[in-house]
This record gives sequence, structure tokens and C-alpha cells, in this order.
Amino acid sequence: MKPCWFGRCIFLSWYCEVGTCKFCFRSTMKHKIQHAKRAKRTKESIYADAIIGKAMNWRLEFLTGGYGIFSFEEILEIVKQVSKIYGKKIWINLGALKEKELQQLKPYVEGICASIETVEKKLHDQICPDKPLEPYIDMLKLADRMGFKKSMTLVIGLGEKKKDLELLHSLIKDLKLDRITFYALKPVKGTEFTKSPSIEEYSWWVREVRKKFPQLEIITGVTPKKVDYVTEILDAGADGITKFPAIRKFGSKEAKAIENSVQKAGRQFTSNLVKIPLIDWAAEVKKEWLGSKVLEKILQSVKIMEKNIND
Repeated sequence: MKPCWFGRCIFLSWYCEVGTCKFCFRSTMKHKIQHAKRAKRTKESIYADAIIGKAMNWRLEFLTGGYGIFSFEEILEIVKQVSKIYGKKIWINLGALKEKELQQLKPYVEGICASIETVEKKLHDQICPDKPLEPYIDMLKLADRMGFKKSMTLVIGLGEKKKDLELLHSLIKDLKLDRITFYALKPVKGTEFTKSPSIEEYSWWVREVRKKFPQLEIITGVTPKKVDYVTEILDAGADGITKFPAIRKFGSKEAKAIENSVQKAGRQFTSNLVKIPLIDWAAEVKKEWLGSKVLEKILQSVKIMEKNIND
């Protein structure tokens, strides 16, 4: 039985100095009022997420967040610690990084992901007016020369056409990508987008890319309202799922539906979204030489997870 996993993104911040991508919640006025430049997570909460994720056998999809919030020195410290917690190199999606930065990250980072969003240049320039494609393409080419694995994200539902598939195929081939993450657009109030793609539209892209690139790792985003997508996108060729709010929805009916849908697709789910194992969290924190604030953050999250199970 082919395995399937859940990969969790760990966010570093809610604010973004770009903040103009037209589909993103960070572009809305409400978000900009609520989340100013100070809206970044504590390192303790980030490390708590990593410890919980490892315990639940959630793959780390990547470290990500709004651009321009943490200094590079802080990012390097966080990446190093999260890599230590997971016991291996990790993936990051932190904007268009320079060669000197990539070199410093290399001991702790396996792969570099670029948020491409959509591959047709005119559409991309319209959707992401202040985030041009070229620096991200250049970064992935540089990452290849430096020995990193490479990935990109693609959002389905932004206005792309099926003919853009050829552009996507070319990009995957030219950049020698090791994996790709698809997301189905989730419309955000305050943006111009009001409709998500259908499961047929979403899975079509997964299926066509799988046909062309049988060895490519494909991860697909799933939201709580779209858990019914899981079986079909796995049948289309996805290897894993991501984006589901695993702590807030741990043990929920949606989490159980995901595990059931994976089984329905004839796959073995290697992650855990429904049952909290018996773990001495204090010992886990101590093992990583982390302090009481990290333990406090873990226990706060575990309390939320336990509530979902008991509801």
C-alpha cells in the first residue's frame, strides 16, 4: 500500500512587507490593520510547533511566512533549531534568497521552495504586481547549482488556463524540480476572488503533471471545507496533503474524514491527525535544551487538540 502523509507548514509571521498579491489575505485592509510589522511569532511558539509536528509524524512542508519581518540572522537561528528538532535538514519557503544566505543555510536546509503562484507571466504580473517571477526563477537555478532540492507552489483558481500546462511542464523540467505543491484557491473576503476551483479543475492539474513527471513529488493543499477532495486528488497522483489546520482541527470530524478518505484511496496514512500519543512533553523540551516558554506553548496547543477530540 503506497504511503501518504500530512505536511505542515510552520509560519514565522503574519505580516508581509510585500502584501499586494491580490488573492492573499495579507493584501486586505483588515489584515494590514490587525497585523502590523510587529506581528511575528515568538521563537518559542515556532519551536513548539516543530516538537508537536515531529511527535505526530507530520512532515515539515516548509518554514514560511511574510517577507521582511525577521532579520536573516534570526531566520538562520530558527532554521538551525527546527532542523535540530526534526533531526534532519528541512525545507524553507522564505522569499528570493541570495547566494550568501543560501550558503549559510545549507548545513540545515535540504530544499528551497519558491512561491510561484501562477506560471503565465501576464497573469502573474497582474496577480502579484510587486513579486516578479524572475528573482524566484534565478534563486531556484542557483539552488540547483548549490546542491539543494527545489520546489515551487502553484495556486489553482487564479485565472489560469489549461493551455498554461505546457508552461508549467517547461518550468518543472527547466528548473529540475524535485517536488511541487498545489493549492486550491480559498477566496478571502476583501479580495477580488469569490470562487474556489471545483475538484475536477483542481485534480486535473495534479493528474496531468503526474502523467508527465512520474517521479515528481506532488503535495496538495486541503482546507477543512474541502476534505472531500482528498480521495480524488490522491487518485490523481498526489503523494501527500498539506494546509489543513492540524492543531485547531486535530481530532475533528474533518480530520477523521481525511484519514478515512486516504484509506478509501487505498493509501497508508503515515501521519496522525486524530489521536494524541502519550508523550512527556517536558522531557522533549529538555532534550532540545529549550526553556519553559516552549513547554508552555506546547501545552496550550495540546489543550486545543484534546478539546477537539472530546467535543
